[in-house]
Amino acid sequence: MNSNPAGSGYYAPPQQPAPAAAERSKLATALLLVSTVLVGLMAGLFFAFDVSVMPGLAAGDDHTYVSAMQAFNEKIDGNGLFGMAFVIALLASAASAVIEYRKGRRGVAIWVGAAALAYFVVLMITFSVNIPLNNELADAGDAAKLTDFSIVEKFKTTWVSTNIIRTLLCTVALTALSRALILYGRATR
Repeated sequence: MNSNPAGSGYYAPPQQPAPAAAERSKLATALLLVSTVLVGLMAGLFFAFDVSVMPGLAAGDDHTYVSAMQAFNEKIDGNGLFGMAFVIALLASAASAVIEYRKGRRGVAIWVGAAALAYFVVLMITFSVNIPLNNELADAGDAAKLTDFSIVEKFKTTWVSTNIIRTLLCTVALTALSRALILYGRATR
């Protein structure tokens, strides 16, 4: 018969070590944080267009609408920092999901994977709808010389609608990444 350390004579089961927290990886942590920040920045950019830029342009004349959108698109297209953030948001999310899955943190992996999927749809919408419309607008030429403004209607309907969808999907992705951060923190304490 075993006795406890105090010698009271009753049986004390052997102490099991407390479960160790999952190993915190610097790479996993960095990827999850980078994913969250970049998806948040994209959600904010799309949201700003939804609530201020596009309604503001719609309140003006068609010449201003075209010239302003051409200028916005030129600045975004020529901005390497934006391009990197736009693409790295997906790459970091996908890599984070894979790492979390391999580390056995399935709950974290599911949430990060859901975020990566939502953001992937954002990229597909961007490349299949928004960029072709941006290119059509660029090909229209100088807004001061333009006489056919049918492109403006495409922007007010199709471009604006798909941008709202991009905002919603980025918000879903950001929410999923936020949940993943909470679960990651709990798993690695």
